Amino acid sequence: MSTREDKNKKVWEKYIGEKREELFEFCRGYINYMSICKTERECVLTSINMAEALGYRNLEDIINNNERLKAGDKVYCNNKDKALALFLIGKEPIEKGLRIIGSHVDSPRLDLKQNPLYEDTGLAMMETHYYGGVKKYQWVTLPLAIHGVVVKKDGTKINVVIGEDDNDPVIGVSDLLIHLSADQLQKKANVVVEGEDLNLLVGSIPLEDKEKDAVKANILRILNEKYDFDEDDFISAEIEVVPAGRAREYGLDRSMIMAYGQDDRVCAYTSLMALLDTEEVDYTSVVLLVDKEEVGSNGATGMHSRFFENTVSEVMDRLGEYSSLKLRRALSNSKMLSADVSAAFDPNYPSVMEKKNSAYFGKGLVFNKYTGARGKSGCNDANPEYIAWLRNIMEENDVVYQTAELGKVDQGGGGTIAYILAEYNMEVIDCGVALQNMHAPWEISSKLDVYETMRGYKAFLEAK
Repeated sequence: MSTREDKNKKVWEKYIGEKREELFEFCRGYINYMSICKTERECVLTSINMAEALGYRNLEDIINNNERLKAGDKVYCNNKDKALALFLIGKEPIEKGLRIIGSHVDSPRLDLKQNPLYEDTGLAMMETHYYGGVKKYQWVTLPLAIHGVVVKKDGTKINVVIGEDDNDPVIGVSDLLIHLSADQLQKKANVVVEGEDLNLLVGSIPLEDKEKDAVKANILRILNEKYDFDEDDFISAEIEVVPAGRAREYGLDRSMIMAYGQDDRVCAYTSLMALLDTEEVDYTSVVLLVDKEEVGSNGATGMHSRFFENTVSEVMDRLGEYSSLKLRRALSNSKMLSADVSAAFDPNYPSVMEKKNSAYFGKGLVFNKYTGARGKSGCNDANPEYIAWLRNIMEENDVVYQTAELGKVDQGGGGTIAYILAEYNMEVIDCGVALQNMHAPWEISSKLDVYETMRGYKAFLEAK
């Protein structure tokens, strides 16, 4: 009987010579994408640029011009620059169902508060509010960058990126020196650094001829000169603080990738690339990139929004196929991959995993029949008929895949957008890439798994 290590070796042996270079080349594109796209807005707008270069058109323009759609057409709908739906129109009526791959493009981070800037003992500081599930102690003493948008009262939109260019400064959150940490080190890990202590140090030079809060005034001067906004404009800003620096190859053999936000932009990129590489489908194929998953999928740009349902209605209308009943049938007849990451087995922390039902690096696309917590609370438990259909597609297309649970039963758990789409009565299963360090500032993936996931998504979209 072959060992897991033997199987892992056989998977890598599938990629030798030109095939391995093709895999590595695909991952170079992914590394570039992850280096640029550190917010949901950056992901959506970059993805639109990539799609438009390959013939995708804005659905809004098609509606405004009263144009009709037909099989083979490529359209997208941008939801407030924070969520995106792309459609490749198939030969079959949409009423017969869609092939949907949905992932989220928000990631754990620090957000600036609405009134962030203050001065304390000659240091300029900014207050933050962490977003999503984070271990707060992981965010101290890191080089951090500012990404976001400021909207002025007249509607002017200012994009801000500080800390990514080699000539840019970075900012960060301080930590208590070990020499004075006797009390801190007695605390539990979840409170060793608390949320209200995640304040950014952003400056220390006072503005000349300014008596009060001179360092704060100097920071405001710098922001005004470079970006033309004032302190009051923070109120209508959306500024995210993320790890500074490019995604990198990881491991001495360059077999892995280290990047911020791989949960869940690794699935966003692989699904996007699978769709962009597809020219013709029987069933209309959809790639969904949504916001707010890390905080419950709420809001106008989260999966609970009616954005997706409304967009499908508009597409059906442009095809001359719309009715309320046909829309319901279309959603009910659809098949969906909830494209989200899973936990990779980590030899440093084996006690939280059950080896026979864990995901591993180098074993390909991961299917999670259910997520949820403990007694499957909050899960979408995929039907075995659907899983069998997917197994057949993967094996017919020589896609390497594995199945997994998110750790031992009583260790915790997690959720995805799967259950939200399943409310339409469509078939849904979670599947994606296994990660180490999930939700940490820098997450790790296997190049082989990233590439196989793209291949698996493409096989799903092209399935009969």
